[in-house]
Amino acid sequence: MIKYYGYLFLISILFSGAGWQSLHAQGTQVFRLGEGMVRIAEPGQLADTLAVWGDINNSGRYIVPRGTTPHELISYARGISRTGTGVGGADQVQLDWSKRRVEINISTFNSETGIETVERFTYRFNEPYPPELRTYQLRNDQIVTVELKRTATILDYVRFVAPITTFIASTYFLIERLTD
Repeated sequence: MIKYYGYLFLISILFSGAGWQSLHAQGTQVFRLGEGMVRIAEPGQLADTLAVWGDINNSGRYIVPRGTTPHELISYARGISRTGTGVGGADQVQLDWSKRRVEINISTFNSETGIETVERFTYRFNEPYPPELRTYQLRNDQIVTVELKRTATILDYVRFVAPITTFIASTYFLIERLTD
């Protein structure tokens, strides 16, 4: 009986230590192979290994079916991260996604020439998804970076200028007190 529980314990350690989880996403079985490594492609299916980084909810290495497009890869990575201000509740400020710009860079390294090329795609959330991105097929060992950009607001300028102004005023009053 103790031997039986020992085997169960060993098997549970093996599977939990490897971080092996099975999820279902869009009719495809997703396997987490550890921290930062996700297998989307079915075993035996032609696959590419890609890296996705940046303002994405689940960055890491992905083993995806051959011919995967950037928007499919971003969907597998649970989409673009939605970072807001505040902690939540009444203080939470909703982002205006229409003013946000997404920049997707796809890096490809050519091992024969030793040159890395980067293709840049930029679009706004309120514009149609770029057709060249919709038909772009990712290849093995490419790096996809996603960056969410926004234009500066008046609050950003205040957050930049206020500490400087406070420092100058505090220094002025401190010097004035010390000279009296």
